[in-house]
Amino acid sequence: MKNVIVIGIAGGTGSGKSTLIHKIKEQFSDEITILSHDFYYKAHDDMTYEERCQLNYDHPDAFDTDMMVDHVKMLKQWKKIERPVYDFTIHNRVAETVPVTPSKVVVVEGILIFENQALLDLCDIKVFVDTDADVRIIRRILRDVKERGRTLDSVVAQYLTTVKLMHEQFVEPSKKKADIIVPEGGFNVVALDMLNHRIRALLQEEDKV
Repeated sequence: MKNVIVIGIAGGTGSGKSTLIHKIKEQFSDEITILSHDFYYKAHDDMTYEERCQLNYDHPDAFDTDMMVDHVKMLKQWKKIERPVYDFTIHNRVAETVPVTPSKVVVVEGILIFENQALLDLCDIKVFVDTDADVRIIRRILRDVKERGRTLDSVVAQYLTTVKLMHEQFVEPSKKKADIIVPEGGFNVVALDMLNHRIRALLQEEDKV
């Protein structure tokens, strides 16, 4: 059985991780599987919507990272998984799951993936996307209002009360664990080309095994 290459892509909220991943996927298409840490937010069926709104979603405890670690291990063993689905408009996980089949490359992405040692140890390449805070907050506001049904006031309040603090406490320190630091994410053409070249080289090595 050939090895699965696991690439970890971390960075603050709105740093450009999704853009970088999209451009990598353009190069490797069916050979790549994407697993977002956001899929693995914990379920809180025991809470009301108002109570769920008060939770800190930027702390490591907000995620079921143990499940994600198990799923990455299964994909590395070429086993299919059923990943959870999280609905950001209601701040809760839904009953449905999404089947994910193994592929040669698994990209694990999220703001806090380098904070967890077990997840970190599974990554063959660790990339941190580094972008200025003012750019990141603007991108987060646009995303949460347009895609996640949030109000502008709620996004700003969340950023000031939890996001900024958690970034400073957990996300920024995890940068030192990266193999590669990419300023401006997918818009950094030189870094993107280097990363794609490294992935291609690893795939060629596996094909020779």
